[in-house]
Amino acid sequence: MKAQEATIIEPSQAQPAGERQIDPQLLSQLRSIVDEAGLLLGADVQSRHPGVFMSRIEAQALIRPTTTEQVSAILALCNDYGQPVVVQGGMSGWVRATQTQPGDLALSLERMNRIESVDTANRTAVVQAGVVLETLQDHLEQHRLIFPLDLGGRGSCQVGGNAATNAGGVRVIRYGMMREQVLGLEVVLADGRVVSSLNQMIKNNTGYDLKQLFIGSEGTLGVITRLVLRLREQPTSSNTALVCASSFDQIARLLRHMDSALGGQLSAFELLDNNFYRVNTAPGRHAPPLPTDKPYYAIIESLGSDQQHDAEMFARALEQGIELGMIEDAVIAQSERDKQGIWNIREDLEHIVRDFQPFYAFDISLPVGDMEQYMGLATERLHQRWPQGAIAFLGHVGDGNLHIAIGAGTAEDREQVEACVYEPLAQFGGSVSAEHGIGLEKKRWFPISRNPVERLIMQQFKTLLDPNGILNPGKVLDLGADVGAAR
Repeated sequence: MKAQEATIIEPSQAQPAGERQIDPQLLSQLRSIVDEAGLLLGADVQSRHPGVFMSRIEAQALIRPTTTEQVSAILALCNDYGQPVVVQGGMSGWVRATQTQPGDLALSLERMNRIESVDTANRTAVVQAGVVLETLQDHLEQHRLIFPLDLGGRGSCQVGGNAATNAGGVRVIRYGMMREQVLGLEVVLADGRVVSSLNQMIKNNTGYDLKQLFIGSEGTLGVITRLVLRLREQPTSSNTALVCASSFDQIARLLRHMDSALGGQLSAFELLDNNFYRVNTAPGRHAPPLPTDKPYYAIIESLGSDQQHDAEMFARALEQGIELGMIEDAVIAQSERDKQGIWNIREDLEHIVRDFQPFYAFDISLPVGDMEQYMGLATERLHQRWPQGAIAFLGHVGDGNLHIAIGAGTAEDREQVEACVYEPLAQFGGSVSAEHGIGLEKKRWFPISRNPVERLIMQQFKTLLDPNGILNPGKVLDLGADVGAAR
């Protein structure tokens, strides 16, 4: 179906968000676009999983298209009516970018879940946006290829959402963020126009690379419907170790040493501080492979092509790290069970969420060389306000990404807790979001990481591509908001 010409509804005519209802005529027209199972209302919407840090889906209706043509027709109609649309994927994000309010239309891509093709010669895959990451990973095994993005939510997150948030995960140090894995996109704009830029080449320097505009935009500029993904050869060797250190300086030096000694095979370098390690290895939880008395721990992974040779190189690199005073102790996984046991200590968040109450989670980034000072400042600020407050650090230190878990204060103290985490970042030129995006959760702190000129240009892109402001309204930034001295 072709996009209709827009009949713009002036903002003054729109109902206040709390009173808004979807126009019955619009609902009738939307129902004609999708099949019987494609439009959900009322309790069928509210009973669905709402996502992290949200109690329920408030949207009045949820529509589930199966084709790009349907998405185009849906957005064209919504643009005509001035109807807010919130795009939803696997609902695994942490910044409330998929949060809805009464009168919103949620647009779920869960039924656009086909892996359309795998080109083994070109090492690319064309997939719909609703494909679950783990489903794609499993499908590629028969071709001895991988899509290297990997993260804890692999069983629920969708590749369209991975692109919309520019997801990272544990292997960024080797393969890069999601934007490095995407060769082409198909995107539907707010007025229903389809931008089909399904490039399948690594090199294509013909004008502006439009796909990068939509990667990381959190559904505010367009709806990603199809992707061309870059695949890599499946590694045939894998080695994993857990090490501990007495200082962060040792960890930083070890990162450089392992990257050099492994000749490009370093695929993950994950930091766990003592607080996190002790919580997850407490009695009755995960067995601690190393004693629990060291300040820092790191999970190191290499992926290669010759198990015997690579295992010897891996062990030799660790031995050198010990000899050079970078490692206090280390254990190398001798089996798949050992390997999974080490990774479970990193990926299991159940215990930290239960023990740290009220639970706050943060995702930030800054230069590796500044991490120790930053962690000290954030901890000091937290304990000045809440002496008994709990704080733990973990994350993808190899690419400058820290995750922070905090249990302090009350649910009403959120802004003060956030200030302890975000405000110290300014002096290091850090980012308030490394891989989860901005959504609603981090809007207040956005100016720490983006200057007035940058924010103004973002507003101008939003105005150009979504002049009626129907796509994920209120997320990331507000149209017309004062960005300060931007000229």
